[in-house]
Amino acid sequence: MFAIEELDRFVENGLAALNLRQEPEELYEPIEYMVSIGGKRLRPELCLLTYNLFSDKIEKHILYPALALEIFHGFTLIHDDIMDKAELRRGQQTVHRKWNDNIAILSGDVMSIKAYQLIANCPQEVLPQVLALFSKTAAQVCEGQQYDMNFENIPYITMNDYISMISLKTAVLIACSAKMGALIAGAEEKVAQALYDFAFSLGIAFQIQDDLFDTFGQGTVFGKKIGGDILNNKKTWLLVESFKVADNAQKDELTKIMAMTQEQGEEKIAKMQQMYISLGIKEAATEAIMGYYNRALEIIGKMNFTPAQMEQLQKFADKLVKRIK
Repeated sequence: MFAIEELDRFVENGLAALNLRQEPEELYEPIEYMVSIGGKRLRPELCLLTYNLFSDKIEKHILYPALALEIFHGFTLIHDDIMDKAELRRGQQTVHRKWNDNIAILSGDVMSIKAYQLIANCPQEVLPQVLALFSKTAAQVCEGQQYDMNFENIPYITMNDYISMISLKTAVLIACSAKMGALIAGAEEKVAQALYDFAFSLGIAFQIQDDLFDTFGQGTVFGKKIGGDILNNKKTWLLVESFKVADNAQKDELTKIMAMTQEQGEEKIAKMQQMYISLGIKEAATEAIMGYYNRALEIIGKMNFTPAQMEQLQKFADKLVKRIK
């Protein structure tokens, strides 16, 4: 079984070998740029990892579908950054800022198509299953993004609303990555589904942690401007939980902060951070993250995985949840 660091190298070398420099330059250069600025590569890594639980050969029929997950993820980030008017991604200019919105939209579209081309390299006997899984997931990610935008225009949402939204926007693609690797390796459906559920729970933990980093992280480490979610009135776990635990006076204050203008951006961020601190939201978020992490481990603990397989899955869970950015 390969170490996670070795799987990372397969991903990086595979991405470097893709032929992304094509014509017209204006269309393909942003794609090459998006891939080159890095990222956690969690999705392709997880796909290779679950495949490697059952097979020791990392070849084209698994590597290309794994890379497809990263290419598709890049497409969603390019479009998300346009919608969020984000200036930084991974510490670098976002594609729409470096070029323009129209180029970013079209380059993102090509990335989504490229993802399907790469997935087509998986073994023919599992291709229908893999395509069905990926296509359903791709639509769900878009549904989650739409809910995220819808929620910006309403005062507050329930925690169930929030979990439903991030399940679609974030967790399903991470879960898809785990199940895809298992399916391509020929694992039984029951096992592949357990790995999906394991990664789904981790995906929710991952998004809550991202919410936490966006408000309390270090911009130079996180790679994005801190407080962007606050400025855009994003319904993050922190904001939803705040409305849940706040008294009436605190709810009024939260509403006033949300109504502050873009020109009051720095003040708005500082005030909301202070509200979160006074309500104990940082600690509550950390507790929620660990709850989903423990649930993920419980799911795979009920399966008949070998100690070596369990150790590999545990290492991935730790890497995903116990990160600093």
